[in-house]
Amino acid sequence: MIWQFVINGLITGILYSLLAIGFALVFNTTKIFHIAAAGIYVFAAYMFWFFVASVGLPVIPASLVALVLTMLLSLLTEVLIYRPLKNKKASLNVAMIASIGAMTVIINTIAMFFGNETKVIDNSILQPLTFGDIIITSPQKYQALIGITVLIIFMVLLQRTNWGLRLRALSADETLFETLGYDTKKTRVLVFLVSGVFIALASCLTVYDVGLDPNMGMNVLISAVVAMIIGGVGRFSTCILGGLTLGVLQSLTVYHFASNWQNAVTFLVLIILLFLRPQGIAGYKQRTV
Repeated sequence: MIWQFVINGLITGILYSLLAIGFALVFNTTKIFHIAAAGIYVFAAYMFWFFVASVGLPVIPASLVALVLTMLLSLLTEVLIYRPLKNKKASLNVAMIASIGAMTVIINTIAMFFGNETKVIDNSILQPLTFGDIIITSPQKYQALIGITVLIIFMVLLQRTNWGLRLRALSADETLFETLGYDTKKTRVLVFLVSGVFIALASCLTVYDVGLDPNMGMNVLISAVVAMIIGGVGRFSTCILGGLTLGVLQSLTVYHFASNWQNAVTFLVLIILLFLRPQGIAGYKQRTV
């Protein structure tokens, strides 16, 4: 029985990893605590549900439309909120408060149009996989397959392409990045577009399994941020390590205790790690100049 929970935790960890990377793309490169990602996550879920349930599109085309719209919304947060604040040399605290405002507006707008009740995307015709006593549902199968594929592609692009090099350089030192002649504005546009892709994937894969409501975004984002922190802030690959670790820990907590202990264990692990290894499991100590 315990292996069922471990598998469930690993699959949940993959979803945390996707959302953590979506958050880290913005945080590592701009240093903005991108709380608006919670609203963008909810937006992606409702666009997915709308094009499946109301428009009648098949799941894959609906998810692609939701992904594109989420990328555009993610870019809008940069163009309409973060960039003007950066041009005015506003502090990062001001940017974070503006991000909270953006999240609130997005979530309340969605609730106004779609209501507050929980909605479910029908996947009842899909058959699970069984390996002895272990059952992997079809949504979990797609979560694992798509999630692992996207994470591998991202890590290869990050290490082997010029875009990945620019992303890592901007994350390391924005001033030096601009001194070397790179265009920060264009790179940030790409950052927010790719961030939207990861947020949309995490959202669509999750709600296809468990359903959606307007208030789901913040809880999931908190877990993703904790995954980023325990993995190691400053690197993108550590989001995967943190996501998988947190997913398994939460699942084992449900196995040994109850689901209402998940958040307590999540923050207990975070507090212990911040005391013992503040840079995270695989992170590095950052020097302040």
